[in-house]
Amino acid sequence: MATRRTIRTWVVIDAVLVAVFLVLLVVTLVSGDDEPADPGAGPPSGSPTAVATRAGDATEFALPSGNIACTMAASGVTCTIASITYDPPAVAGCTGDTGHVLVLNDDGFAFDCVNGAAPSVAGDDVPVLEYGSSATAGGYTCTSATDGVTCTDDAGVGFKLARASWEELP
Repeated sequence: MATRRTIRTWVVIDAVLVAVFLVLLVVTLVSGDDEPADPGAGPPSGSPTAVATRAGDATEFALPSGNIACTMAASGVTCTIASITYDPPAVAGCTGDTGHVLVLNDDGFAFDCVNGAAPSVAGDDVPVLEYGSSATAGGYTCTSATDGVTCTDDAGVGFKLARASWEELP
């Protein structure tokens, strides 16, 4: 028959094992999902550098929410947004959808006409540009923030894009 001391020892060991399991579970859950459910909920990153990939002369990234993804090159910037709540602007001659693809290049800023389905949320294979960080290609710079992405050329021409609104800059 087990003594009281033996039983207490096993209870303490069980409690320690449960505590270790809970700590490991919390660490796994926190490190497994770096994106806040609400794009405005996460703190901005203190790092001013980009986490993006370069394919040839192109840089690709998504904001932590995954709703906005951009491709940058020396020739310009193209950003897609999967979910919008603003009224999309009309694009002359467009018989498809507008509001989900924005382009900034030597011709300036414009919404692109999309024939087919709207872009989807960026996949896990797209590198994340953390909030507060910037990426640059050629004369173009995009900055990720909890309230969307801002992309401009060297002259300050560009756009600010978020789920609820867009703005032409300057």
